[in-house]
Amino acid sequence: MYVKRDERGHIQQVSREPTAECEEFLAADSRELLTFMMEGEGSEETTHFQASDLAFVRVLEDVIQLLMDKGVISFVELPEAAQEKVLERQRLRRRLVEGLDLVSSSDDEDDEII
Repeated sequence: MYVKRDERGHIQQVSREPTAECEEFLAADSRELLTFMMEGEGSEETTHFQASDLAFVRVLEDVIQLLMDKGVISFVELPEAAQEKVLERQRLRRRLVEGLDLVSSSDDEDDEII
């Protein structure tokens, strides 16, 4: 994601593509970007905690993917509820990375990582 900052260095605007205003790149799962996206959701402490949870969820997703890549576990061995959550997180992350397009006209599952 590409961001525009205000004079104090705070994120002011986000774009999936670099623009004249949004030139600085931040990873879609960076704490700073997640905090910006959750502004207004609660106190600063709550926002920080939620951003930390999201970052930790990403770590768990990466660990699950690594275990599957190494053949330690198979996706179908996960409980059905876990499979659904993994697939939903992948869809949400893909939409986020594609430019914060959280509302999509199609729900293509062909692009799933698993």
